[in-house]
Amino acid sequence: MKTKIFQAADLQRLEIREKIKNSINCDELVVFPTETVYGIGANALSETAVKKIFEVKGRPSDNPLIVHLSDKNDVYKYVKNISPYASALMDAFWPGPLTLVFESNGSFPPVVTGGLKTVAIRVPSHNIAREIIQLAEVPICAPSANISGKPSSTLFSHVKDDFDGLVSTIIDGGSTEIGLESTVLDLTVEVPSILRPGKVTKKMIEDVLKIKIENLSEKLLEDAPKSPGMKYKHYAPKGKVTLVEGESENIIAYINNQASLYKDKKVACLCPDEFEKGLNLETIIKLGSINKLETIGENLFKSLRLMDELNIDYIFIPVVSYEGLGEAIMNRLLKASNHNLVKV
Repeated sequence: MKTKIFQAADLQRLEIREKIKNSINCDELVVFPTETVYGIGANALSETAVKKIFEVKGRPSDNPLIVHLSDKNDVYKYVKNISPYASALMDAFWPGPLTLVFESNGSFPPVVTGGLKTVAIRVPSHNIAREIIQLAEVPICAPSANISGKPSSTLFSHVKDDFDGLVSTIIDGGSTEIGLESTVLDLTVEVPSILRPGKVTKKMIEDVLKIKIENLSEKLLEDAPKSPGMKYKHYAPKGKVTLVEGESENIIAYINNQASLYKDKKVACLCPDEFEKGLNLETIIKLGSINKLETIGENLFKSLRLMDELNIDYIFIPVVSYEGLGEAIMNRLLKASNHNLVKV
């Protein structure tokens, strides 16, 4: 397949808009940027189109997809009810990086929902993402545009490497803003529960709802997950990832010692800027200041992908704070390392 590549500015041209609309309406796949990560989009009402996402990504069939809408009022077409909690969160965070899990009214084929009676929906704030949905005039399934298990894509080069020749269209929107997938909140249970942490934090949600909520994002699942990112190993480069927790000097000493044991291998450290000076490694990738978790989150996936480009065998990453956005960062790192964490 010859993949058409368009720049963001091309969307102003009528003929390009028609091509993108026709692609989606003909059950083809279109990759586009959102404010979180790049998404691989298909008509959410077409079983044929959605199955192509699973085939191209190599995604497990029981891993549900998030449906993207361009207007929060459209959610009423696809769910059984809107609770007061849902209304409050939609008003507070949509459009934006929050996905809400509702009871589905059956509008979507089972391949979208993983065979469940629930459906995950969000309204992105990214102009290109919303324009694509509006052009298509259908809801769009758009999981992260990466081969399943690999780090999510936050740069155009990532999606081009993964999907050039496999999808109809890729839209180059440069670098994404947040760099971590949306928060997913289940509203179909008695106590609203976070299934995947993201930019919208537990405290932010509790401040709106005026109640305490649960965080189930690290729960080990035996049944079908209600959200992407819960059941399977995610975000992993090819090299072995080890998270290191402890006092800064102990972390640095441990990583330096481990690096000395792997002299015949390629070793790297992804770390907050403050760790750089003490490390005796050839490859040190700075993620941003330990006091600026937004920067670390933005740089995380592109740095994990860089590890494969550099053919790194062993990757060490100091643990960051679990507070606020740190909860989302650590969620991704624990999955990338397959929960390989060392305390020093």
